[in-house]
Amino acid sequence: MVRPDRCEVAKELYWGEGRRPRPPDRLAVELFAGLAERSDVMVDIGAYTGIFTLAGTAVNPHLTAHAFEIVPEVFDVLRENCWRNDVLPRVTLHLAGVGAPGDRMKIPTSTGGSALPSYYSRSTHFDHGADVAFVSLDSLLDTLPAESSVVMKIDVEGTEDTVLRYGQGFLASLKPDILCEVLAGTANAAELGQLLSPHGYDLYLVRDDDLLRRAELTPDARFRDWLFTTRSVEELDPLLPVGP
Repeated sequence: MVRPDRCEVAKELYWGEGRRPRPPDRLAVELFAGLAERSDVMVDIGAYTGIFTLAGTAVNPHLTAHAFEIVPEVFDVLRENCWRNDVLPRVTLHLAGVGAPGDRMKIPTSTGGSALPSYYSRSTHFDHGADVAFVSLDSLLDTLPAESSVVMKIDVEGTEDTVLRYGQGFLASLKPDILCEVLAGTANAAELGQLLSPHGYDLYLVRDDDLLRRAELTPDARFRDWLFTTRSVEELDPLLPVGP
């Protein structure tokens, strides 16, 4: 990955000799890569500079991807990473958010900070900048082959419920495996649980070295990533053990 001087993930990989330092972050990437190997299409919502897009396309040469990023500066690095890793022909890059269709927000065209921002979301307000549009997750349905196997990552700093609210048709039709960041104090966990419930999803907390099945979606103070899936435990075990 390029720009370790500004990209948080590239810096981690540089100093970690190719691995992320926090065990749950490392495990999330490995889990996602395992699911991507078994998928036809990947959707990366809140792609940042593309670690999940790169991991998914690296392990599966037949995988096609849609990557969404709302920050123009970050989007430029995402595109360069895809080009440097020779996966750009398989990745459709969207300088856009996923949420309420027709929604828009202003994003600064240049942040000027030492690090590329990884914390912007639809709930972040700026008075000045370029307008960035939002599309619904459901709008992707017409662009994907019927009966595609889909893996999805969502990292949108507390607006995950909006992504799924306008993606109910997508969930019902494709039942994607979803790796989702759920931050304590930020995410609307109750609403997320209600949006997933009609589609038969099981909820797993991604820990240091295994998955923990939970009956309810309750944000954890230490672990932030969750797997939402309709796969059986037997299907998950080869990817990552399911803990007691």
